[in-house]
Amino acid sequence: MESKVESLSAAYDAFVLAAEAVMEAKEQSDGRTAPATGVALEAFKQRWEMFRVACDEAEAFIESMKQRIGSECLVDEATGAACLQPGHPDAAPGIPPISAVRLEQMSKAVRWLVIELQHGSGAASATASASAAAHSHASAPFDARSPEDAGQ
Repeated sequence: MESKVESLSAAYDAFVLAAEAVMEAKEQSDGRTAPATGVALEAFKQRWEMFRVACDEAEAFIESMKQRIGSECLVDEATGAACLQPGHPDAAPGIPPISAVRLEQMSKAVRWLVIELQHGSGAASATASASAAAHSHASAPFDARSPEDAGQ
């Protein structure tokens, strides 16, 4: 992360110096078009592009970190790992935790159903209905936990 900050800072500093060079070249040429102004403008344009690339890279890094942290928090919450950390109450209210393996299996199943639905497969909805019917009873609410998790 530190390298991203340093890279962004260096690109910004180069961009500002290039802007200063353009202003100085215009000042020295009394506002007329001069070769030095053109060279300074071209350098400014290059530094602007480099700064934009550094900003895009920093933004992509931040987005990937947000997704990673969000995924870790989701898994921690689902598996109950957050409850075991200091500062969290021992008995968290709500749904009991499920195993990480079971959570991953359910996630993959949902992704496959989404892919099938996106491809317009009419069989996908029938498969989803049949799968849901096979895994739950009409009188009981849906419980995504595996049988070994449900007993905890």
